[in-house]
Amino acid sequence: MRPRFLSRGRPRPRWAALTASLAAVLALAGVGTTGQQAAAADGLISKSRPVVASSVENAGFPAAAAVDGDPNTRWASAWSDPSWLQIDLGAGATISSVELDWEAAYASAYQLQVSNDATAWSTVYSTTASTGGVQKLNVPASGRYLRLYATARGTGYGYSLYEFKVFGQVAQPSTGYVLANPQVTGVTPSTKVPPHAYFHEFQANCSANHDAPDDPIVFPGQAGASHMHTFMGNTTTNAASTVASLQAGSTTCTAPGDKSAYWMPTLYNGSTPIDPVGPQVIYYKTNVVDYTSVRPFPTGLRFVVGSPTATSTQFATDPGYVAGWECGESYHNIDLPISCPANSQLNIRYQAPSCWNGLYLDTPDHKSHMAYPIDGVCPADHPVALPMIEFKMAFPVPAGDLPQLHLSSGRGFSFHYDFFNAWDAPTLAALVNHCIVGGLQCNARGYDEAHPERGAALDENYRLPA
Repeated sequence: MRPRFLSRGRPRPRWAALTASLAAVLALAGVGTTGQQAAAADGLISKSRPVVASSVENAGFPAAAAVDGDPNTRWASAWSDPSWLQIDLGAGATISSVELDWEAAYASAYQLQVSNDATAWSTVYSTTASTGGVQKLNVPASGRYLRLYATARGTGYGYSLYEFKVFGQVAQPSTGYVLANPQVTGVTPSTKVPPHAYFHEFQANCSANHDAPDDPIVFPGQAGASHMHTFMGNTTTNAASTVASLQAGSTTCTAPGDKSAYWMPTLYNGSTPIDPVGPQVIYYKTNVVDYTSVRPFPTGLRFVVGSPTATSTQFATDPGYVAGWECGESYHNIDLPISCPANSQLNIRYQAPSCWNGLYLDTPDHKSHMAYPIDGVCPADHPVALPMIEFKMAFPVPAGDLPQLHLSSGRGFSFHYDFFNAWDAPTLAALVNHCIVGGLQCNARGYDEAHPERGAALDENYRLPA
């Protein structure tokens, strides 16, 4: 049993009595007002970032608690040496300072280390005389990963941090506008109410095929610049992917004509990646009342759904939110659950915007050219109705406590995904017209079992009929 002074909460009156001596110790360690000024000048770049620990004391003290911005939660390690806590800053970063807010179970000796690949580490700060408390350190360094590597405990217990704050700047992505050719103009949002059709959808069933720290939308041409992504569909997707390279590639989608690239942040249990197993369901639906107005995606359209920097409130109130994370009998979770029952899986559904401005295939924020319908009608500045993509992902997770379950982008509410259209245009048009415009509930072949008389859009090999 942990004694009372190591429990959750923040009463630390002993530090008030030691303010002067602590300031002296911090000054000897290269800490002081200069570090505070640096922290003020640079931004906090560690909040809600992906974090992995060598161990946790129990599920109540996960690694993510050290970067959640809540001063009343904490990470606690097992009672052993050495122990470490590692933050993924998402891309190459220039670090100016670090703040360590220790619980009473502090490290008397530790190092701060940086890395670009989470394999080769360089020490940028080291001490063997730490006294705990709140430590603000000048740490001029650069790298994508920052690790606290603790080698000696100041108490008989483990290591425990309320907050591990990193200040600096993260490399910004290269962005720009990509013009549609041809641009679609002169469209008025449809307010027509067609005959009722309960369904107007088809499926793209695509399997995960590789993980990589690439993002050809947000970081085009910058290999390794992104957090880790799990890629589905096109097997060649990487940082250098273009429309031409995707169209020349192969696919794990059931329909050979779907060479689109789909990707999302990789799910981890600690440092072990968890990829979805087997074909995942990617729905192509409509989110407008006039389902007959939906037209196929233009070749090369790309966009990002959700945000890796979303707060829990932003995630839960986003127009694309459906039901949150589900596991066993636990539903509507904003964050990842910390346990799952046996024989269950972790599920999430998330919907994309489906109204296009008709002008750009991409914009600098990778979102502004798309919009969600309002009361079932596309807004005037995004009048072109396109299919609404809905990810329905299923991850196999072990039963029991999962205190180190996280996304490569951070907490569960950082879930997002990317889409880069490389469908064979006639194949996509056949499915959209037969299933969405036709008011059917189709499988990946474009066949509705409830309406066999309507036939299928594709043949038994999931190709356009000859």
